[in-house]
Amino acid sequence: MSKTIHTPGIVKTDDLGDNQASFVIEPLHSGYGMTLGNSIRRVLLSSIAGAAITSFKVEGASHEFTTIDNVKEDIVEIILNLKGVRFRVFSDEPQTIRLSKKGAGKVTAKDISVNSEVEVVNPNHVIATIDNAKGSINMDIVVEKGRGYRPVEEAGERKVMTDMITIDAIFSPVQRVRYKVENTRVGQMTDLDKLIITVETDGTITPRDAFEEAAAILVNQYTALAGQTTVEKGAPLTAGGETEGQIDESDDTPALMTSIEDLNLSARTTNALVNNDIHTLKDLFALSDVELRELKGFGSKALDEVKEKMAEMEF
Repeated sequence: MSKTIHTPGIVKTDDLGDNQASFVIEPLHSGYGMTLGNSIRRVLLSSIAGAAITSFKVEGASHEFTTIDNVKEDIVEIILNLKGVRFRVFSDEPQTIRLSKKGAGKVTAKDISVNSEVEVVNPNHVIATIDNAKGSINMDIVVEKGRGYRPVEEAGERKVMTDMITIDAIFSPVQRVRYKVENTRVGQMTDLDKLIITVETDGTITPRDAFEEAAAILVNQYTALAGQTTVEKGAPLTAGGETEGQIDESDDTPALMTSIEDLNLSARTTNALVNNDIHTLKDLFALSDVELRELKGFGSKALDEVKEKMAEMEF
């Protein structure tokens, strides 16, 4: 059995809705479906960059445990509704925007006056309800970029004004991630994994972009820990069971059926190949360089000798 850890690929992407998609990743080394699925899921839910309301100020309310004249919801309910407004922010600096509405009716996210650095993604989201024709609501809102979740206790120093009401910020644009691992095979290899990840976002980022950002974050983290150590990259497996660049194992041309003993290799190299059940060129081409090096009694010098012979035979 090969000990090479071949690199996988995204073989299929299914769009399940405007903000939901599934990714099929295969073939994976045995056990790597769970390893990659769990790590990518955790990063998707905790570390993707997004934007959220971090504080606000309502005219007529000095703290969260109060009400506003002619507004149905109290401040606590308004806070919960504000957390559901999703933004795209194109600046690293906190942005202050304003919401103003007069007259009876629903107050939605489309009533927010944004600037060039802020975009509201779900304008129909309800924030409050004015229940009197003479009522009004005026609010200053601070929106920031961040990652994951930030509780109120960590945002005390970021208050823009002393009378701002600070709220918990949910920056993550990823709402749900599910994954499952199935068995798959490539050629004669039957112990491989297939990983299916389903990602759902809030619309501020596509599932594909979120998935790729999560993978990039993991790459950066592991690269920092690897130091100077490198591992040879296994070639991707194709559906036929070969690695890229290899000759098709199903090709039974006379040249590929040439016996190893007829190649005029050194006795040591010939014996190493034959003792590992490699009797023809077809058997030889079925293995990658890494797999050849791992053969018992077969080393780098033997590999160089085989390569020279293949070049001589114009393979």
